[in-house]
Amino acid sequence: MADFVGAVDQGTTSTRFMIFDHGGNEIARYQLEHEQILPQAGWVEHNPLEIWERTRAVIETTLNRANLTASDLAALGITNQRETTVVWNRITGRPYYNAIVWQDTRTDRIAAALDRDGRGDVIRRKAGLPPATYFSAGKIQWILENVDGVRKAAEAGDAIFGNTDTWLLWNFTGGTDGGVHVTDPTNASRTMLMDLETLEWDDELLSFFGIPRRMLPQIRPSSNPDLYGVTRRYGPLKGEVPLSGDLGDQQAATVGQVCFEVGEAKNTYGTGNFLLLNTGHELVRSKNGLLTTVCYQFGADRPVYALEGSIAVTGSAVQWLRDQLGIISGAAESEALARQVDDNGGVYFVPAFSGLFAPYWRSDARGAIVGLSRFNTNAHIARATLEAICYQTRDVVEAMHSDSGVTLDVLRVDGGVTANDLCMQIQADILGVPVSKPVVAETTALGAAYAAGLALGFWQSTDGLKQNWNEAQRWQPRWTDEERARGYAGWKKAVERTLNWVDVD
Repeated sequence: MADFVGAVDQGTTSTRFMIFDHGGNEIARYQLEHEQILPQAGWVEHNPLEIWERTRAVIETTLNRANLTASDLAALGITNQRETTVVWNRITGRPYYNAIVWQDTRTDRIAAALDRDGRGDVIRRKAGLPPATYFSAGKIQWILENVDGVRKAAEAGDAIFGNTDTWLLWNFTGGTDGGVHVTDPTNASRTMLMDLETLEWDDELLSFFGIPRRMLPQIRPSSNPDLYGVTRRYGPLKGEVPLSGDLGDQQAATVGQVCFEVGEAKNTYGTGNFLLLNTGHELVRSKNGLLTTVCYQFGADRPVYALEGSIAVTGSAVQWLRDQLGIISGAAESEALARQVDDNGGVYFVPAFSGLFAPYWRSDARGAIVGLSRFNTNAHIARATLEAICYQTRDVVEAMHSDSGVTLDVLRVDGGVTANDLCMQIQADILGVPVSKPVVAETTALGAAYAAGLALGFWQSTDGLKQNWNEAQRWQPRWTDEERARGYAGWKKAVERTLNWVDVD
């Protein structure tokens, strides 16, 4: 068998390709950003064709830099930004519209209407999700209703839907020349269309959104010994590499963090924050604003479920400091600027740019910076931005404890923001528990590689994967209980100020 496994990590702001060895060690990587298209307030789009082009480019560059070829890869896994919705023509291969990104809020009226007539309760029971702009179904409905010709094409079976994993798998396996139209349960569980118990598309849920069943991909296991297919269309990988792993990005990070036991949790810091708690084969239905989701399904095994707290804006709040305010020139500079002050100076920043996700689920909320006085500087705003990342995580941890009774002993963390030492120290201070970062911080790509490799015997078992996990850094809490309580009380007051800002019909 070949010595390495490759993983495509198709994220919200960029696409990367990484190659791993048997020890889970990174061999090579390359990453490219793609355009964030913002047609109007609350709308966020990507160009699916650009994403496919970037995917091809990062694979080619990574292989070249590592002096490897397709024959060196035993398998290929895919992980992706979840909920981001692509509808394209299976005959021409052309998207009907840009990908509507998970952050997009244009479907707020669709989501609000679901709760007014009781359909929302059915969605919560069957899909484990609250009606929200976050998920795919409302985005599909919007495209069907607002893009000429799509409804007719969908009913004829020509217009098909997928999150970005499905879009890439279809292109990898031939596209218009026999491309497979598939997804896995972790991505399907983010649509509001899949029954969590049966792992099948549900006709009643489809009827709520007027979505023809023919649009939807086949649901196959996240780690698939039968393969999704082999790479056919793309140059160096043409017809050679088995596609055997597919996981939504946050579930992939959970696998990469080897959280295979009930009660184990991880938090990924990317564009948003996503905290997942493994609940095993039990469906735990949240009463505190969390999502019940599929964590993974390996082969013919029963699915493993999770509770998830999804936070829309964390790392992207730092981007906002750079791109919109211009007070930093790069993400790394946020730490240096925030270190110029000892605390937030009374300033709180709630980055509710797309409303508030877990545990609030308030699409009427909008961002606010509160507590300003003439004493405050851009350093206080930078500090408040880092604290916002950490306070939003505490909101989710509190809800998770209420739902599951689990008290965290340690929080495993990964993702780009974990490079910010100050932010991770603040996280430990705000939670009051140690924060632990693994040697391989890009656990999203690693989890996709694990899923692909497990399917084909590159790795024999999840027990073996646990041996690959090693801690790189640990942050211990320094705040007193009084400091922690006072800071969190201020955060809760700030959140209240963001509510009821936008009228949602």
